[in-house]
Amino acid sequence: MVLVNSQHTNTLVFIGFILVIAIVLLAWQLFKTKLRNQRLEMQISNLENQVHAVQLEEIDYKLNPHLFKNVLNSIQSHAYQTYHSLDSLSLVLDYILYESKKKYVTPNQEIAFALSLVEINKIKLSPLFDLQIKNQVRENEPLLNQKLMVPLLSIDLIENAFKHADLQSPNSFISITIGFKDHAFSMTVANKISKKATLKKEKEGYGSKMLDKRLNMIYKEHYKLDRFVEGDVFIAHLKIDLLEHKATMLATR
Repeated sequence: MVLVNSQHTNTLVFIGFILVIAIVLLAWQLFKTKLRNQRLEMQISNLENQVHAVQLEEIDYKLNPHLFKNVLNSIQSHAYQTYHSLDSLSLVLDYILYESKKKYVTPNQEIAFALSLVEINKIKLSPLFDLQIKNQVRENEPLLNQKLMVPLLSIDLIENAFKHADLQSPNSFISITIGFKDHAFSMTVANKISKKATLKKEKEGYGSKMLDKRLNMIYKEHYKLDRFVEGDVFIAHLKIDLLEHKATMLATR
């Protein structure tokens, strides 16, 4: 009987020891997550202080830093399922802080930025929401890694889809197609329009107006941007002929 009790006591001690280790490991993981979130919050704070207008032929193209605060808040509320989104947010922040200051980036860089922006916006969606992402980029395109793209062209089209889409209806959707073929970059974004009235803001539509001005000043007749409504679906289609744009750049040097 004494031997049995001793074995039982040893078993309880061992189980207690394992539980303590598990609790310590869990606490350590939570602590690391908290530290990572704090670093991201510091990046956001620095971003708000450092990000200024991107100068483009005397056009002041301003970004809304609240976008990133909203994204961070969403990610923090889903901290246990969003490590991939944290990586995407880090890529987006790096792109805005460093690449957006340049006049041109490569199509590959802008496409990677657009896909990361979609990834962090997915936090807003239900797992059952119909989000369609189509990547139709031909990897062997010769202009894919040449600096011919104006940075941040993707923000307005993508953000508008997530802002104005009907996220509640069972048959709602957002469709984003990014392509690069025959020397041309293209992006088509479609979403079912929400019937709920959105709160009007003072600078509503500012991003769309600046996108139009930047495209017109840089790409002139070598781009096409169409926005239209079919039934209850809003569609925006952008196409830029980078080969023609490159030829114009070389001719004006």
